[in-house]
Amino acid sequence: MEQHDSMADSPRRRHNLLRDKVQLVKRKDSNRYEIIRFHDPLSFEKGFFVVIRACQLLVQHNEGIIFVGVAGPSGAGKTVFTEKVVNFMPDVAVISMDNYNDATRIVDGNFDDPRLTDYDTLLENIHGLKEGRSVQVPIYDFKSSCRTGYRTVDAPSSRIVIIEGIYALSEKLRPVMDLRVSVTGGVHFDLVKRVLRDIQRAGQEPEEIIHQISETVYPMYKAFIEPDLETAHIKIINKFNPFSGFQNPMYILKSPRSLSPEKIKAVLGDDHTESNEETYDIYLLPPGEDPEACQSYLRMRNREGKYNLMFEEWVTDNPFIISPRITFEVSVRLLGGLMALGYTIAAILKRSSRVFSDGKATVKIDWLEQLNRQYIQVQGRDRLYVKFVAEQLGLDGSYIPRTYIEQIQLEKLINDVMALPDDLKTKLSIDDELVSSPKEAFSRVSADKRNKLMKRFLKIILVSILNCCSCKVELSVETLEPE
Repeated sequence: MEQHDSMADSPRRRHNLLRDKVQLVKRKDSNRYEIIRFHDPLSFEKGFFVVIRACQLLVQHNEGIIFVGVAGPSGAGKTVFTEKVVNFMPDVAVISMDNYNDATRIVDGNFDDPRLTDYDTLLENIHGLKEGRSVQVPIYDFKSSCRTGYRTVDAPSSRIVIIEGIYALSEKLRPVMDLRVSVTGGVHFDLVKRVLRDIQRAGQEPEEIIHQISETVYPMYKAFIEPDLETAHIKIINKFNPFSGFQNPMYILKSPRSLSPEKIKAVLGDDHTESNEETYDIYLLPPGEDPEACQSYLRMRNREGKYNLMFEEWVTDNPFIISPRITFEVSVRLLGGLMALGYTIAAILKRSSRVFSDGKATVKIDWLEQLNRQYIQVQGRDRLYVKFVAEQLGLDGSYIPRTYIEQIQLEKLINDVMALPDDLKTKLSIDDELVSSPKEAFSRVSADKRNKLMKRFLKIILVSILNCCSCKVELSVETLEPE
């Protein structure tokens, strides 16, 4: 390929600088220039800088409109990235492919089918802008699932037009793109962000969204989007944490010391309440994560016959554990979809708790059956009050600033908590090999068989728990829930 002279032979070039790694090359099919592909993915910030630099070079060396395609899976951060570019270069025009949805083409409620896109109108608009004309871009309403009008988009003075959408790098659009950018963020965070976005944008229920993702979005991504992303000049990994903005956290102090119920009651006073809880936590490992190092599990919790799907991140401010969470109450039918997304079982933890509360702080005596251990937890939303109660209980100097799953990882006890609790073994029909050492058993079978075993394993567990507790499952959205 012919490399542009002005970019190749400058005596000021310093290859260790990111800006100097952006180089132009003439396209084989035209006299226009494009950038040489970056083989390694870039962070969000570095990718932003490279895209800005690439746009500047393309404007300098190409005539007419520069078309930039920004593609990636739902929830990956394409729109946020595009907005960041526009904030830096205000005269850039943006066309969202979401507005080219054609509701008459929807099949089985699948809004991620590539056939849903009205490419005729989109390409007509692209060619109009390429000729310097103003175009009429559709306006699509997600709640009513229909086109509600049009807006005028002028050929921008910057000469840069961004086409943003999950199929922005499709075969139909690649020939007109001067710069191709992919934005991905990993299945786990993409799933969280897609759920939160669709609750606001389309008014859907969380369970409905997750089911749709597993049944349609993810298969469409693997079949149609992922191959197109491989053609990107610049690949960006967006590690934005969707939990980072959550406020009003729950503060938790945890200790291995033993306390009598009488001591706890004396500290909390006469107005305290008391109850017993039995909790099953099944930790689901995001695709590609190491079970002994993962920090972003998806947790399926069963308590009193109700199921909660918990997205969470752990923050430690020694000695406190602070755990922002997004919790959805769901039904058991969701599990197959999560397995289809590539989640696997990392740990199963049964916890019996005696719970004391004075309304401001909660004290739990937790018994972890598989580990044969007892812990004390003091938790509440008032940090100072939680610390005060823990001090009154005599727990100072004994705190463990780790969640239960982190403690399990630290002690390499994953196999111990993969084993089923004794009270479930008698109720379930599970292969002895799977129960005795699930992690070892999974490593010996093929990927297809392993997925089938995991789906069967998790489904049997939760269906059995559901049968044991007849309780109506309702959908709700919470921001935080104590551990």
